[in-house]
Amino acid sequence: MPTQRLTGARIREKRLDRGMRQAALADAAGISPSYLNLIEHNRRRIGGKLLGDLARALGVEPSTLTEGADSDLLDQMRAAAALTGDSAEVARAEELAARYPGWSALIAAQARRIVGLETRVQSLQDRMTHDPQLASALHEVISAVTAIRATASILVGQEKLDADWERRFHENIHADSLRLAEHSGALIAYLETPSADNIGPLTPTEEAEAWLAQTGFHLAALETGAADIDDMIGDAGLSASATPILRAYCEGYVRDAQTLPLDDFAAACKAAQYDPARIAQRFGVGFAQVLRRMTTLPLHQGHPPMGLVVCDASGTVRRLKPVPGFTMPRTGGACPLWPVFTAFSRPSQPIRSEVVLPGQVAPRFLCYTIAEPAAALDFEAASVLQSTMLVLPDPEFGPVPPVPVGTSCRICPRAQCNARREMAIVGLVTVDA
Repeated sequence: MPTQRLTGARIREKRLDRGMRQAALADAAGISPSYLNLIEHNRRRIGGKLLGDLARALGVEPSTLTEGADSDLLDQMRAAAALTGDSAEVARAEELAARYPGWSALIAAQARRIVGLETRVQSLQDRMTHDPQLASALHEVISAVTAIRATASILVGQEKLDADWERRFHENIHADSLRLAEHSGALIAYLETPSADNIGPLTPTEEAEAWLAQTGFHLAALETGAADIDDMIGDAGLSASATPILRAYCEGYVRDAQTLPLDDFAAACKAAQYDPARIAQRFGVGFAQVLRRMTTLPLHQGHPPMGLVVCDASGTVRRLKPVPGFTMPRTGGACPLWPVFTAFSRPSQPIRSEVVLPGQVAPRFLCYTIAEPAAALDFEAASVLQSTMLVLPDPEFGPVPPVPVGTSCRICPRAQCNARREMAIVGLVTVDA
């Protein structure tokens, strides 16, 4: 309902809030009760002197009756309605927000909380399923419990043990119990981590990417030549294992920046509406290089957030830049329907596709992908392909339905999926694409 058509409803709400009868308000404004009734039911437009007379009679400013609901609150209400699909009356969101702003704000806040909780549950499920640190900790706990149980079974057996062997078995139980307590404490502390911000990097690659995430993957000092790679790596203070990974990233960053200078490249991206094919044609460079370079654009200059996945043909993720709503398991088991994997069947062919994740929110992403040789071709060596995928969140709806994808089979609720490898630990339900 348009904003100007809600003025009457606001007049009625203000009148009822003040306990005024319709006839009393009509008399104060110098109009008939029947005409006021038409106004209050949004069947007559109102403005000018009559609006001022009604506002004075109600003791409010005229703008209070004519201004619509806060635009930010309206956006939040529409986002909350999107969680329920077609069951909410989206067209009447403005009317609800205008008449009951407090309740509308509560609905919007609860919707945000639901989205946050769903995101956290998915993150924790993925962590429980694929985290090598968690798997190692559980293995240590089970190993210690098994050792204690085996030793205890000997001590309680029917066979009489001499004092020396009995002492050794007691010492073994004591040592294994200490080991069990240590690993159990570490496991509890790990599971009680309150937020993802406190989860330390598990591998050298994640350590390097955690440092890059602090810069938004944009290294301004390398753009301008204000610092060299050695200085930047020294200031990062990473471990010896993560340093070569960061160095390789920085060296590639410098090559891309020299080929695609930031100012010209950023202007071309905006002009091409972030279409990497048009940008690659504009500069005469490879498609994958454009995808990598786009993810280094600084967000503070108005560029949209963009994620990146680089993997080899084994499915191992070699580089990952997440964006809100999107991430991918680092230790295998990712959904094979993501374009970054399906691109291996079409080497050197740029691919554009939309994907949608399961859930009430059902985040959508626009993906640009290409799989190509990771190194120069050699007659004596096997060709090693590498797939690069750019991820843009919340694209405009395209003419082709999005591809239903998941994070991994163990936490994907899609019941009907030809790519499913194993049952989900969260319970399968029917999920619309």
